Amino acid sequence: MDDKIGVFVCTGYGIAEALDVEALCKVATDEFNVPFCKTVESCEGSGLQAINEDIERESLNKVVIAGISPRRYRDDAFPSDVMVEPIGIREQVVWCLPPAEEDTQMMAADYLRMYLTRLQKRKPLEPFQPEEQIDKSLLVVGGGIAGMTASLEAARAGYHVRLVEKTGELGGWLARQHKSIPTTPPYRDLEDTGVEALVAEIDRNDHIQVYKSAATSEIAGAPGLFDVTLSSTGNGKPEGEVVDQFRVGAIIQATGWRPANPRASLSYGDIDDVILNVDLERMVKTDGRITRPSDGREVKQIAFIQCGGCTNKEHHSYCSSICCMTSLKQALYLRESDADSKAYVFYEFMRTPGKYENFYRRAQEDEGVFLTRGEVTDVTRNGNGGLNVSVRDTMVGEQIEVAVDLVVLAAGMIPNAADGEAVRALEDAKIMAVEGDSETRKKDAAETVEKLKHHEGTEILNLNYRQGPDLPTLEYGFPDSHFICFPYESRRTGIYTAGAVRQPMDGLASREDATGAALKAIQCVEMTSRGEAVHPRAGDTSYPDFFMQRCTKCKRCTEECPFGVLNEDKQGTPLLQATRCRRCGVCMGACPERIVSFKDYSVDIVGSMIKAADIPDEFEEKPRILVIACENDAFPALDLVGQHRLKGNPWIRVVPVRCLGSVNFVWITDAMSAGYDGVILLGCRYGDDYQCHFVKGSELAQVREKNVREKLEQMAMDIERVELHQLQIDEYERLPEIFDKFAEMIDEIGMNPFKGM
Repeated sequence: MDDKIGVFVCTGYGIAEALDVEALCKVATDEFNVPFCKTVESCEGSGLQAINEDIERESLNKVVIAGISPRRYRDDAFPSDVMVEPIGIREQVVWCLPPAEEDTQMMAADYLRMYLTRLQKRKPLEPFQPEEQIDKSLLVVGGGIAGMTASLEAARAGYHVRLVEKTGELGGWLARQHKSIPTTPPYRDLEDTGVEALVAEIDRNDHIQVYKSAATSEIAGAPGLFDVTLSSTGNGKPEGEVVDQFRVGAIIQATGWRPANPRASLSYGDIDDVILNVDLERMVKTDGRITRPSDGREVKQIAFIQCGGCTNKEHHSYCSSICCMTSLKQALYLRESDADSKAYVFYEFMRTPGKYENFYRRAQEDEGVFLTRGEVTDVTRNGNGGLNVSVRDTMVGEQIEVAVDLVVLAAGMIPNAADGEAVRALEDAKIMAVEGDSETRKKDAAETVEKLKHHEGTEILNLNYRQGPDLPTLEYGFPDSHFICFPYESRRTGIYTAGAVRQPMDGLASREDATGAALKAIQCVEMTSRGEAVHPRAGDTSYPDFFMQRCTKCKRCTEECPFGVLNEDKQGTPLLQATRCRRCGVCMGACPERIVSFKDYSVDIVGSMIKAADIPDEFEEKPRILVIACENDAFPALDLVGQHRLKGNPWIRVVPVRCLGSVNFVWITDAMSAGYDGVILLGCRYGDDYQCHFVKGSELAQVREKNVREKLEQMAMDIERVELHQLQIDEYERLPEIFDKFAEMIDEIGMNPFKGM
């Protein structure tokens, strides 16, 4: 179908008072030969309805609307078969620049040129549909409280679930508990765990197929097309005997946690009567009473030691959230079994958040529970067969010592997760240590093997991914997720984490977490079946196309993709797994040969937008600054500048991009060649508390910026002409200062020497 382009220029919201809208229409009709251009009083509500009626009447298939921000439109605001490019001239021109001035008019005209150019080059999207049918069933790995809840929630929604548990029984840690901390008002009394009822419900549910004593020995493929091999387990690991093979659409990892080792100074492992909280729980659950492991005698006094080093980075440097409440619960076990018993709770910090504070008060009210802040310095045997616990820096400012029958250590929660990227790096280093092309490289690889060898044999999911057999993990071993915006996500599309493997949490929180993960998995299979992307570009039907004839097998796309979209063959050729793709475009930014493109987003499309702006010559003294802004935080922040009527800068021209990681730096050199005087890159923050919606995009841009500076030096250009800034959306007030300071710098060093050439 031939393109029939129409342009609508809104006159409302002060636009007609600030701009010559007829002159804007002439840009469309005279410069771009657009056959249809119309001014409208509004582009919302009834005005939007009138625009859609014009689109249908004029048979337009490509439309530019110069008016309100594109963020003000719903996804279904326009006919699905029409390509629409809204330009936010209200927020990013009229509301932040003086009305009826030449520079304001020039900015609006340039944006119309840029978006018309983009629209001309866009091609209709065709949702990706693999040759094989998308599977909508789910795999849940882990049969604890989170795994069981996720399975039931998905099954209640009508989805078939395969639940895999490495041991012979469902229930996980909660099944080994005597009682649960309170989860309902008034949050004071211990409760049954409810595990038996959940197991019974799973057994009755025809939508759930349970595999016990089994584990995933291989998972290949992508969302909607995951091929899973299960093997029987020994000690929780696949033993090699294949139990079943099947296909699923999405995966929930609910593999739970394991106890952390306590501080060495607390005598665990040296004295029989120093045990972990999980050991005490098992004792009460199994025997119904508390006895000393050393001689089987009934216990009358227990010292509970909290925070075994949670502020010590050399030990276990994060709070596990439920240890305090577990100790309070177990203190009540003791008190309920014997009215004359005593429980001593020594803590560094007492954490009972929210309604759980009521449970803390319940323990405080018990005269047999002694709570004090203090550091336990020593645990030793005394002459009576019991233990002496020495404590300093107590709340009363004294050194104290108590005699008890048993010491219970609060063990922190370590996630049952493997670092897939570390395992892959270990395997690569093993090969390099033998096959390296120099002795230096072999030596370096051997050192890497030594550094990473503790990851050997830790695999859980056993993904057949070039980037490693499990999910990437964060500093403390929890699977990486965008915990601010997308808490259930992992960096492997279609694989969602839930429960204590994602972050420390109790049984109630695990149930809620599992429900959220089940919903995300269902969304994934449904959207994948329609050829749509999931979070954060939910609903996007574009996908990357690789012009393989020019591929040099440099591996940058496979190595830099944050989501493991690309496998590779033995020669290093990238192999696209399209349903894994989040449509961030990082592969497009990585490729030096520029072989990666989307039908509506490519090196050519963005490059043409950049060149479409009218660049004044140096004698007009009107600098032009290109701003490449991430669509997730930076571009919306520019809208907020206008909405708060902050001062804009007339020299900037903004091009939104999916992610700074998608920026191919040929755009910057092309901008300089076209006469722009400088380039500002605006991206999301990244780091331990990153905001980058595509996780690694801003970080990659920071790394690549060094290459740009080298290229500028080769062009005999000032390296100061390119700046990179990171900000989150609520830091919009920084933008006017960033732009003005950059403009002042351009004024000092002078105009681009390529201008006008």
